[in-house]
Amino acid sequence: MKKALLTTFLACATGLICHAQHAFNLGGDISMLPQYESAKTPYYSSKTSTTNQNVINFLSKRAKFNSLRVRLFVNPTPTEDDPTLVQDLNYVTALGKRIKDAQLDFMLDIHYSDTWADPLNQHIPSTWTTQTNAALADSMYSYTKRVLEHMTANGATPDFVQIGNEISYGMLWRKGIEGDKLYKNDSNWGRFHTFLKAAAKAVREVTPDAKIILHIERAGNTDACVNFFTDMKNNSIDYDIIGLSYYPFWHNTLANLSNTLNTLETKFPDKPVQIVETAYFYSYPEGDRSFDPNNYCSWDGTPEGQKQFIEDLCTELAQHNNVTGLYYWFPEENGNGKDKTVLKTWLNRGLWNNETHVALPALFSLQNFLTLKEAVGIQQTKANNATTSHKGSKTYTLAGQDTATPSPRSIYLKNGKKYMKR
Repeated sequence: MKKALLTTFLACATGLICHAQHAFNLGGDISMLPQYESAKTPYYSSKTSTTNQNVINFLSKRAKFNSLRVRLFVNPTPTEDDPTLVQDLNYVTALGKRIKDAQLDFMLDIHYSDTWADPLNQHIPSTWTTQTNAALADSMYSYTKRVLEHMTANGATPDFVQIGNEISYGMLWRKGIEGDKLYKNDSNWGRFHTFLKAAAKAVREVTPDAKIILHIERAGNTDACVNFFTDMKNNSIDYDIIGLSYYPFWHNTLANLSNTLNTLETKFPDKPVQIVETAYFYSYPEGDRSFDPNNYCSWDGTPEGQKQFIEDLCTELAQHNNVTGLYYWFPEENGNGKDKTVLKTWLNRGLWNNETHVALPALFSLQNFLTLKEAVGIQQTKANNATTSHKGSKTYTLAGQDTATPSPRSIYLKNGKKYMKR
C-alpha cells in the first residue's frame, strides 16, 4: 500500500497522472481542429518553419495555453451550408482525451442543442421536441450524466463544464414560444431554473471536482449581467464560475467590460469570472466587405490590430482580481480562403493566416494574460505581507482577502505559505 501511494504521489508530481491545477487559465476553443487535421491543413509557427504536426502541443509549449475548450452538440448533422456541426459525443471524447493526455485542463461546452446555441438560438434537440417541461428536465439530467460518465470512462474527464452556451435568455426554446418571448415571462425563467438545476446535479454526481460555468454574452451590458446572476443567486442555481463572451465589435468597449467586471466582483465576490470567448479580426471577413472593424472598434482589422487588441485586453483583465481565465474562440481557423477543404468561407478571426498558414502575432501575445496576472498577484501578495504575515489559522486569497470557505482548485495563503485547495 505504501509503495502504491508513493508511486501515485511521484506520478502526480511529475505530471504522469495528475496535471497541475492552474490558478489562471489561458486557452482557446479548438472544436474544429480534428477537421483541419483530417484535411492535412498545415500549421506553421513562422514563414520558415516546418509544419506543426501536433497543434495541441504547440499551443501548450509555444503559446503557453494550459487549457482548451470543446463544444458538444446532442445530435449534430453537418450540412453543405454548415459543415461545422460535427461535435458529437465520440468526437468530443476523443479530442478531450488528447487534451487531458497533454496535461491541459479541459473545458466542456455543452450546447444542449443539435446546432449552435447562442442568445438568438437555443433550440430543443430533435429527439426531445415532444417532451413536456418535466421530461425535458429529466433529459437534461440523464444526458449530462451519460456524457460525463462516458468521458470519464474514456480518459476525458472535464475540469470545467459549461451547462449551456450563451444562455442569456434561457435554453431549450420551443419554436415560436419561449424563444420569441426572450424569457421576459416569469414562467419561462422558472422553467430555465429547473433545467439548470438538473444539469448541475448531474455534474456534481459524476465529476464533483469539475467547476460549473454559467455562460452569457452580455459582457458589454453591466446591468444585464448583474440581473442575470442575481436571478441565479436568488433561485439557488448551483455553479462556480461566471463565464462571459467578449467580442468588442458586439460587446462595446474595454471600458464597458471593465465596469462589468468591477460590478460583478462587488455583487458576487465568491464567483470568479472567465472570458470563455473572445476574438478579433486580422482582415475583413470574406464576402462581407461592408464589415469594417474600424467602424466599431479602436483597433485596425490587421494582424497588428489583432495583436494590439489582445495586448490591451490582457492588460485590462490583469487589473481585475476576479478574472481567472481567458479563452480565444476558433484559434485554429486556417486555410479556408485558400483551399476551402474545411469551411467554404473564412471569418479571418483565427490565429493562423488563412492564406499562408502561418501563426499570427496575436497567438503569442495571449500569454501576456498569464504573465500579467501572475505579476499583479505577486505585487498584491507583497503588499499584503507588508501589513500582515498571514500567520495563524486564517486562510487568505492571493488578493489578500481572508476567507473561511476556500474553493477547490484554487490557490490560497496560510501560515505564510501558498497551498492549493483540492
